Amino acid sequence: MRRRTLLASLVATPVLGHAMSASAAPADPENTLYLELKDGRVVIQLFPDVAPKHVARVKELARAKFYDGIVFHRVIEGFMAQSGDPTGTGMGGSKLGNVQAEFSRAKHFLRGTVGAARSQDPNSADSQFFIMFAAASHLDGQYTIWGQVTSGMELVDKIKRGAPGSGTVSNPDKIVSMRVAADIKE
Repeated sequence: MRRRTLLASLVATPVLGHAMSASAAPADPENTLYLELKDGRVVIQLFPDVAPKHVARVKELARAKFYDGIVFHRVIEGFMAQSGDPTGTGMGGSKLGNVQAEFSRAKHFLRGTVGAARSQDPNSADSQFFIMFAAASHLDGQYTIWGQVTSGMELVDKIKRGAPGSGTVSNPDKIVSMRVAADIKE
């Protein structure tokens, strides 16, 4: 606990008089995603220590450019934005199959938390994910948390609202691209 507090204070403290900028390189590029939306870049810190199988799957799919062009098919005001289904219906996924649940009591569903979407079966997560607009403690221990937005949440807030079958999604927003930061040469 003390080590984590010390690390947090070091990161928050300007180094040699220069504060870290939003465009600074991530501390762990291998466990950082760049989610490009129509309005700009969202940075997501991955949690391989909490959900190693889910993080491995998301990175594998991002590296295969699986997420590029996929719509946000379910976006509920005050709750979350969901994507990752190539069919855009909420019923599809990758061809890689399901990932076993990795529920954790150490992380909580807060604003910006990224979780694995699934069906009623806790072990049915695949490529779909959601980003929280607000805290939702009722999801804690029920869904796998694999990341947290660290920059660009204001861009997530701009995703067009709507859901399948609601008649409100006439031209849903899409993921422009999603990449592992370590793979980006800037």
